[in-house]
Amino acid sequence: MKEIGGYIELDKYQLPMLHDGAVALNCARNALAYLIHSRKIKKIQIPKFLCDSVRNVCKKENVEIKYYSIGLDFMPVDIQLASDEWLYIVNFYGQISNDILSDLANKYHRIIVDNVQAYFQAPLEHIDTIYTCRKFFGVPDGAFLYTNARMKQDLSRDESFKRMQFLLGRFERSASEFYTDYVANNEFFEKEPVKQMSLLTDNLLHAIDYDYIKNKRTQNFTVLHEAFAKNNLLKLTVPEGAFMYPLYVNNGEEIRKKLHALKIYIPTLWPDVFDVCDSSELECDMAKNILPLPVDQRYDEKDMQYLINTIKQ
Repeated sequence: MKEIGGYIELDKYQLPMLHDGAVALNCARNALAYLIHSRKIKKIQIPKFLCDSVRNVCKKENVEIKYYSIGLDFMPVDIQLASDEWLYIVNFYGQISNDILSDLANKYHRIIVDNVQAYFQAPLEHIDTIYTCRKFFGVPDGAFLYTNARMKQDLSRDESFKRMQFLLGRFERSASEFYTDYVANNEFFEKEPVKQMSLLTDNLLHAIDYDYIKNKRTQNFTVLHEAFAKNNLLKLTVPEGAFMYPLYVNNGEEIRKKLHALKIYIPTLWPDVFDVCDSSELECDMAKNILPLPVDQRYDEKDMQYLINTIKQ
């Protein structure tokens, strides 16, 4: 029986939602789990330069893993794909164009595109593609999967209301006060099964001005690129709605520590790379010395200029 009356809850938002029509799930790692089940994947090649969540999903689902290397252009190096293997392509910082992804699909056929860092890059038809919401918007969870494969079992729906504190807390206070809650939320999904996206997250995603956010991220990335292109060891293109600006310099690790002391928090995105790679490998140096600089919708050109000046000092 429907409740009528009582106190008013969160408003129901009606704006168009990007990726509406894709399979809406609770997190990106479970989007991969969804594909493993629906595609019956038994073997997969993944880049060494990657977070442990992908590796952990594969191990949990008893998928055999083989690692491949990438170059400074973030492209796979020396791929030999067996007839029963799948290739996991990560679109690092949105630097791999759809034309290149299409070429990879034509060459290797069985590929999965990880667009976790390229939310505003359109998916290609007939290519399994994963997106995550948490890296781009103030939501506690959520992912989208483009695929024509379907899991046989019905999925329960996730609920997010208990995992909102770190978002609500940071809105009114500092990030540091709620960082442990943020970490706990990330760790929560290590054991969560595949579920449908929660109604709360779905609703919040219908309240977003996607054009504004895409333009703001693109503008901020462009400002940083104009300032650092000559110093950056990476040759970058400017993606629409960028994730972060990857500044690769020889002393990135040292700069990161100094920025932290000034309350400028630049993460080491994939610290587990050091467990997978030898210290002499490119991926190890990239993990240590790439500074993923924030370009998101919270900031404007004045903030970017402050960031530029601080780093150049």
